[in-house]
Amino acid sequence: MQLGLLVMFLFWAKTSLCVPQQNCHPGDEYLGRCSNSAYEEKPKCTELNLGYCNDMEYSRTIFPNILGHRTRLEAESGAEYLLLSVIHGLLNGECSPEIRLVGCSVLASPCRDDKMVKPCRSTCEALRKDCTHAFEAIEMAWPYFLDCDRFFASDQEGCFDPLAGLKARQEQALSSLSPQEPSTIIQFTYTSNAQMYSILKRTAAKCSHISHVYSIGRSTEGRDLLVIEFTNNPGQHELLEPEIKLVGNMHGNEVLGRQLLIYLAQYLCSEYILGNQRIQTIINTTRIHILASMNPDGYELAASEVEDNNDPELINHEGHLLNGWTNGRTNAQNIDLNRNFPDLTSVLYRNRRSRHYRTDHIPIPDAYWFGKVAPETYAVMKWVRSLPFVQSASLHGGDLVISYPFDYSRHPLEERMFSPTPDEQVFKQLARTYADAHATMSNNDTERCGASFYRTRGIINGALWYSFAGGMSDFNYLHTNCLEITVELGCDKFPSEAELYPEWKRNKEALLSFLESVHRGIKGIVKDGNGNGIKDATISIRGVRKDVTTAEDGDYWRLLNPGTHIVTATAKGYSKVSKRVYLPHTMSKAGRVDFVLQKVCLQSPAVPSVPPSFKYYLLPHLCSNIFTHVLHPGSRGARY
Repeated sequence: MQLGLLVMFLFWAKTSLCVPQQNCHPGDEYLGRCSNSAYEEKPKCTELNLGYCNDMEYSRTIFPNILGHRTRLEAESGAEYLLLSVIHGLLNGECSPEIRLVGCSVLASPCRDDKMVKPCRSTCEALRKDCTHAFEAIEMAWPYFLDCDRFFASDQEGCFDPLAGLKARQEQALSSLSPQEPSTIIQFTYTSNAQMYSILKRTAAKCSHISHVYSIGRSTEGRDLLVIEFTNNPGQHELLEPEIKLVGNMHGNEVLGRQLLIYLAQYLCSEYILGNQRIQTIINTTRIHILASMNPDGYELAASEVEDNNDPELINHEGHLLNGWTNGRTNAQNIDLNRNFPDLTSVLYRNRRSRHYRTDHIPIPDAYWFGKVAPETYAVMKWVRSLPFVQSASLHGGDLVISYPFDYSRHPLEERMFSPTPDEQVFKQLARTYADAHATMSNNDTERCGASFYRTRGIINGALWYSFAGGMSDFNYLHTNCLEITVELGCDKFPSEAELYPEWKRNKEALLSFLESVHRGIKGIVKDGNGNGIKDATISIRGVRKDVTTAEDGDYWRLLNPGTHIVTATAKGYSKVSKRVYLPHTMSKAGRVDFVLQKVCLQSPAVPSVPPSFKYYLLPHLCSNIFTHVLHPGSRGARY
């Protein structure tokens, strides 16, 4: 509504505030406000005197300008100048002051020797690439007077860069930082949903060679579930490159994880550009997906509670502390998203005594769809089925601990019962990776939030802590290849802004270490005899009742701890191949284990009875290395 009113006002300003070009008052013509002359004089350089443009790097301009404004007053009365005066507020500070400076270079271009010097087209194109997302966020078109092809000039034509001075000052500010100060500058404040989308899109635009954003769906109230991806070839899966995801804000009132993931995205982009070798290695060898907010609707409600708490007339510390644990937790349908996934753990427990029942890639029961499935849950389910994720972390709040599957007790009546998966040791190692790299999580002296984890140094089996069904981590494990842990970041679910930077320092190394840990265990390609990758081949580990399957091109990843493992690859219609693999404790990356499977016949076709005088020929069967005898008259025997 406000944007519509602004557009109408700009149109009115454009059409109604034009200054007459005749009947000038005495002195107006001298000041350049209008002209009574029937014959226009040759344009000359004049002093730059536009209020919003007086900080340009030059002091003289010329009229008529590029847009055809013949005087300074006409330019000031135009809709373009009015838009520049409000653009900062419209875009919530995004792309400021760059948009204003480039706009001013069109309204009041520099003048040399009574000739106009147009701004550079390359500057305009770079700005549009970086800032289009900010206009899209408020559903506003790119300003027509910033048409890069129409109003700007090429380097060959002779142009000037209106952002050159700003860039020089920024570079000088960065060079003045001491080596001890962080080279990546992040604003550690809370972000609204609109600001979050804008930051993620701007980050992806800044690092378009290694990043892009995409939506996996929409929330109940129509907000985007926006993911930012980092890899050296964004937008597609690369052979043998593992995929990892980080999910925040599943519960809308647990907001620290959301902010940490927004900061992480900015950090990865900036440090990659600055040449940080560790970050470059992570991004060049891994495909990272970050969903900062799975529940933006819940966040909206939780954030409004915090705003109310800052009102002196509404303040109620005790009440707000209680609401911090409830208000905004669920989505807009009042559904707890971490209880809304298919309960495959119960399916597993009911069938666990069956020797041949699968304990992995369990299908979703039909009955699940008769219940209430949140759009956020459905979007994430489609997401995890569409990509070959290897590893994942879901960031929560309420305690300081890492929990891992199973989250649902193997005995329904037991609220706290150790309920391990077949990958118990691998999960413990994943949990240890994050907890040990965190500043305080694994320290037994760390003050907790009521629960006691001193025996396990900050990690625990989920069902042993407390049992619940329908969780996202159990679903990931039982329906896909992905192993997911739950990271509880602290007691305060909505900490003050003053705590955001200290929390980033506590968690940054843990987040990076977790990203690196996906390169653990083994990886490889399963091919047929012709060298083609086999999709959906099964990789089994002797003694572990959890298989993983190959991706579209036959590549796979299997997280394993150091030691000796018997690895078997199988596929329907192919031979079985097993290999003994030793993984030393000193390995810093996944070992390469490839397989070649030969086609086999499940059943040979029957050969009809024929007279012995028939001649034999061996013809290849549909399966390689299997031949069928075909008889022809006059044969003396088989010919090979």
